[in-house]
Amino acid sequence: MSIQNVRLEVMQFLELKIDSFVDEYLIPVEKIWQPTDLLPNSQSENFFEEVRELREIAKELPYDFWVTLVGDTITEEALPTYESWLMDIEGVSQKPDNGWSKWLRQWTGEENRHGDTLNKYLYLSGRVNMREVEITTQHLIKDGFDPGTGRDPYKNFVFTSFQELATYVSHNRVAQMAKKYGDNKLSKMCRLIAGDEMRHHHAYSHFVKSIFEIDPSEMMLSFQYMMKNKINMPAQLIRESGGKIGSVFEEFSNAAQRIGVYTAMDYVEIMQKLITNWEIDKIANLTDEAEKARDYLMKLPARMIKVSERLIIPQEEYVFKWVQPALIK
Repeated sequence: MSIQNVRLEVMQFLELKIDSFVDEYLIPVEKIWQPTDLLPNSQSENFFEEVRELREIAKELPYDFWVTLVGDTITEEALPTYESWLMDIEGVSQKPDNGWSKWLRQWTGEENRHGDTLNKYLYLSGRVNMREVEITTQHLIKDGFDPGTGRDPYKNFVFTSFQELATYVSHNRVAQMAKKYGDNKLSKMCRLIAGDEMRHHHAYSHFVKSIFEIDPSEMMLSFQYMMKNKINMPAQLIRESGGKIGSVFEEFSNAAQRIGVYTAMDYVEIMQKLITNWEIDKIANLTDEAEKARDYLMKLPARMIKVSERLIIPQEEYVFKWVQPALIK
């Protein structure tokens, strides 16, 4: 049997449990928080007063913080790209009775609230150039995204496990910093978004762990492939108006590292958490090739720590079109 057919069988086997995955890791629409719960109520007589308060508090947030928040928002709003990519993996189809498409649509519904919430906050804050933000978002969706996984569900689930944990780290750090600067509303928004991301991480991590139990060697090889080629961040093609594809990703990444929202060391720590959580040191019945892949993975975090320690992050702030210094003073 071909590798592709084995993957399809594994996906069909896991699909039998999809309802339990939905119940465990996703929250019914009527019970989960919505953006309106966290923002000034436009139906309230106090709406303008609440907006003025939000705008005053927002003045205290520093430049790199705004850049990181805008970049995170744009990344969240490129959701149509992520859904269309995941809907194309082996074992997923648009058929009404396909369990995986049921999972992905409900997951997408939860994720969609993140961009909605942050976008409205940015708009009300008055501290960013929303037209430039909107242009960048449209470009990011238009330019597409290739995580290097193809249609392979094993590689895709490694990617989503990693990426959901990375977005948890980023949103949770923003929440902590917003609280430090006295913006409790923004802090709560980002804390709740981070909570969603952690739930979603646990789900995709569960999928990978289940595959390790069924098809350990191929899952190990897929994990090694993704770590060897490095996880491509969804915002890697980000650009401003008039710019080339990917032209400001490095500057966005530098801002996130300067302020400590997401760093090279976080990347290594996430990798180590996946290695530990999936207990790859204990997995048995591996082929010789998969054993070599495991050895590579076990040694990789230590090697990458040395690389990250040598990184030099520029201290000079790049001036983005989204966040002009005059707007945040």
